[in-house]
Amino acid sequence: MTTPTASEMLAKYLSAEAAVLQGQQIEFEGRRVSRADLESIRQGRKEWEAKVAAERRGASGAPSFGGLGFSVARLDR
Repeated sequence: MTTPTASEMLAKYLSAEAAVLQGQQIEFEGRRVSRADLESIRQGRKEWEAKVAAERRGASGAPSFGGLGFSVARLDR
């Protein structure tokens, strides 16, 4: 069993959220979820969206410090 990537987990949360919004009761991460669980699904989706965004920032080569992106200004001109 391989560990899913952040993008794969985000896709699972988006799919679960869509299914629950359509009124379906689904099995997600080993448990049955329904509309009552929508808030926890949304919380998880937001966490995985942040992780995907962080991975993309890191892959772009943009400089960061503590996970925060920054720009460097040249003042010698």
